[in-house]
Formats: sequence, C-alpha cells, structure tokens
Amino acid sequence: MSVKQISIFMENRPGRISAVTKLLGDGGIDIRAMALADTTDFGILRIIVDDEEKCIKLLADAGYSARATAVVAVGFEDKPGALASVMEVLYDNNISVEYMYSFISNKEAGKAYIMLRVDDNDAAAAALEEKGFTLLNSGDLFGDK
Repeated sequence: MSVKQISIFMENRPGRISAVTKLLGDGGIDIRAMALADTTDFGILRIIVDDEEKCIKLLADAGYSARATAVVAVGFEDKPGALASVMEVLYDNNISVEYMYSFISNKEAGKAYIMLRVDDNDAAAAALEEKGFTLLNSGDLFGDK
C-alpha cells in the first residue's frame, strides 16, 4: 500500500513556495502534506495532493519540473516511543529510510502519521502491517474523493 508524492524541483529564491502553492490552490489542488529540503541554490518541495495527475500537469504547464514517486503512509499511537517502534520494524527488516515527514489526518484521534520514502515500499508495508501498524492510502488521506 502506498501513496503518490509529488516532488517539485525549484530555485531557492524568495516567493517560489508562494507561487507554487498559489498555482495549486487556484487549480483546485488540495495539499494534505508537505516537506521542503533545500540547498543554497535549489530546493525540493514534496507534497501529497488529492489529484496527482492534475497537479503534475499544472506544474508542467507553469514550467516546473515535477515527478511522482510512491511513499508509505503510516499511522501509529501518538505517544512517546511509538515512532521508535516504527523505525525498529524497518531496521529489523533491513529497510533503509531515505527521508520522512509527518502529516495530519482526520482518520483517527490519538494517532500520529508519517510519510516514509524507503528503499522497498512493499517490504516496508508488509513488515509494518505484520506488526499491527496502520497503513494509509490516498482515499484515507482525502476521504473518498
């Protein structure tokens, strides 16, 4: 089980995030999660949206370089040590985490949620499900859109 993430490559200069989020908002794209990684000259804005194809088309038409990749969305108890339990399952199964970020979901009160980019989504999903962790798909993030 995975979710599609859009990675947008852009120059690291004032107004770029504002321009992208305005473009997507004006285009009716709902952003559920986002993370930004930057260097001196360039950045990567990673977003989870309700319509990946429309999002990529809007971005491409506006001259942005963007691509979709699969990530794993995991829910777990919002308590001390719960994230460590998720990481332990991945470590025990020799799954490497490239990056991760948190997001908000209305799925269940008392839960915390993270997006994981790992070296093997299928193995990560299987290992986490086996240990009782909740995996989410796009429908869970946006309802039945």
